Amino acid sequence: MSSEVSEGLDEMENARYEEAEEDSNVCPTDLSELLKEGTKESHDHAENTQFVKDFLKGRIKKELFKLATVALYFTYSALEEEMDRNKDHTAFAPLYFPLELHRKEALIKDMEYFYGKEWKEKIQCSGATQSYVDRIHYIGQHEPELLVAHAYTRYMGDLSGGQVLKKVAQRALKLPSTGEGIQFYVFENVTNAQQFKQFYRARMNALDFDKKTKEQIIEEANKAFEFNMQVFDELDKIGTLLTEEAQDGGLPVHDGKGDPHKCPYYAAKLAGKESSGCPYHITMAMLKQPTIQLVLAACIAVAVAVAAWYMI
Repeated sequence: MSSEVSEGLDEMENARYEEAEEDSNVCPTDLSELLKEGTKESHDHAENTQFVKDFLKGRIKKELFKLATVALYFTYSALEEEMDRNKDHTAFAPLYFPLELHRKEALIKDMEYFYGKEWKEKIQCSGATQSYVDRIHYIGQHEPELLVAHAYTRYMGDLSGGQVLKKVAQRALKLPSTGEGIQFYVFENVTNAQQFKQFYRARMNALDFDKKTKEQIIEEANKAFEFNMQVFDELDKIGTLLTEEAQDGGLPVHDGKGDPHKCPYYAAKLAGKESSGCPYHITMAMLKQPTIQLVLAACIAVAVAVAAWYMI
């Protein structure tokens, strides 16, 4: 095992140990403890998806990391829109920390780094991410108390294991040490992540929920993990379709040979992204047009005439 892989896995274990230290004084009926125990299996499953395992080992390619960041942008845009909508709702107001936690603005910086100033025109929400987004909007408008589940799942994870992923991504993708491309993982207004997580859990435990509502929140948190795993599986499938050139940021072109499903433009379509199309197929389609053939023939004739004149 390489030192880079070992370091990433060790950091994840350290994050778990720190969480265990934090939870030493909690009550078994506290919502934070119920959520931790009630989502343990889902959490383990999420960590063991192929995408996450490869990520932790530093086997994350730039194109896939970009697509994962796009998924996060759409997810947090929806989550924070619904949190803003319910910032005064008694079931959620104590957990509203936009200055400390909100990630949309950080993700916009990452979008600009990876896709340029016109990034909005170059990205699209994938199928799995759209299902996640739709669920967030639904509960925000109809069952706002369940927003607690999604906020807990996302932000507490970002402040824990997410910090490990930041380091792995920066090393594996050789991203700038100044933080470009990983602003999502940077919480500028949280000076001590461990203390903030304790404070957040205390706020969550103080929410006046009955037993049934707590059970619904735990169920919703498991759904949140399931949505995340669907996104991971989608990314993993795309990763198997992308060529190495596409993954490493080169110019991918399908030459018409072999399996067209391995064409990166097909992978983009699978992810639900608008694509300009495969250069090979676009070129072949254009060459079949009579007008193009006529122009091409004329150009060839002119080139031959010029060559003949030059030889004389």
